[in-house]
Amino acid sequence: MDRDLIIAPSLLSADFSCLKRQLEAIEDIVDAWHIDVMDGHFVPNITLGPFIVEQISSIVSKPLDVHLMISDPLGYADAFLSAGADILTAHIEALESDEAIEGFIDKVKSAGKKVGLSLKPATGPEVLLPYIERLDMVLVMTVEPGFGGQSFMDSNVYKIVWLKDKGFDGYIAVDGGINNDTARVVKQAGANFLVAGSFVFGSNPTEAIRQLRG
Repeated sequence: MDRDLIIAPSLLSADFSCLKRQLEAIEDIVDAWHIDVMDGHFVPNITLGPFIVEQISSIVSKPLDVHLMISDPLGYADAFLSAGADILTAHIEALESDEAIEGFIDKVKSAGKKVGLSLKPATGPEVLLPYIERLDMVLVMTVEPGFGGQSFMDSNVYKIVWLKDKGFDGYIAVDGGINNDTARVVKQAGANFLVAGSFVFGSNPTEAIRQLRG
């Protein structure tokens, strides 16, 4: 994937009654697909499991960016890696010890895949310092994780700047409330990986993606 700017539509906002058709219609103009996995415990919603990720992997060719919003990301990492995740991201808040965080990073890297850690809005970026050199991605949440269609929380933009200031050269991803206007804000701050759901699938996907690229 081009490191300059990655556009990854979030399947949480897609129409699953015609998912294959929706994905095939725009796959040529996206860089990756973002898949939110929720367990009803870490966040108050339930979405997709490894079987669905595997099915999606069979119909697309662009990388699958799988975001684990679950209470046991280390325990389920193997299942999602086997299902086809190319980037696997866990919430640092769900990994309750240094050993668990390092174990998650080791597991993903040993599978030859890219590894990320995500931050809830209330979590400061300083918690990433012991691990930042090993990460391929940091995912900054600009909404409370759990549901699509929420409003962008601009109080989290400073985390993007912080990552740039620390010299992080991986993917700085932003997820939550991304549209034409907020995309400009986070790109200016240094983000290079945009996750957008409602903005893409709620209108004309081709035009929405063109606007996000700016």
